[in-house]
Amino acid sequence: RYLAETVKKDPRLVEVILQQSARIIRASPGVLITETLHGLVCANAGVDSSNSAQDDQVIILPQDPDRSARGIRSAFESSARLPLGVIVSDSFGRPWREGSTNVSIGISGFEPLEDARGRGDDHGRVLRATVVAIADEIASAAQLVMGEFGGVPAAIVRGALITVSESAGAGALQRSRETDLFR
Repeated sequence: RYLAETVKKDPRLVEVILQQSARIIRASPGVLITETLHGLVCANAGVDSSNSAQDDQVIILPQDPDRSARGIRSAFESSARLPLGVIVSDSFGRPWREGSTNVSIGISGFEPLEDARGRGDDHGRVLRATVVAIADEIASAAQLVMGEFGGVPAAIVRGALITVSESAGAGALQRSRETDLFR
């Protein structure tokens, strides 16, 4: 109850957020940043009431987003009869910028990161730190056509340059505690 009063949120909502959280990162009026049980650092542990069918109902993230992506991929590949990559995504706020963008929280069928370190840039300089979050870029592009509301739950992205992988998951996108500026 104290936490709900601190963040000025409904105690029932805060209880669900706590159930979906490994720990609280920051709590202040209107803001509850947590680390989810999946290791994501985000507002309200990803618990959201938008697009919920009932006023007193909230939506939580999938228990295992990578497993969800694998299940969706399996179902679509059996009907499409061609290899696919699948992203389960959610919109996230960003600490240094206004607005939200879509990010991948579950992945199946491709590598989520492209490590460009050691390659030359357009002018021949060696890249030393560039690792591209391909899965997040695809998720964000898909959000342009899906929108935040309007009932479009999925998008098909063609022509994305990906590296096929059977073992990769969204966990590869999480920073380690040593390199994370917030944990």
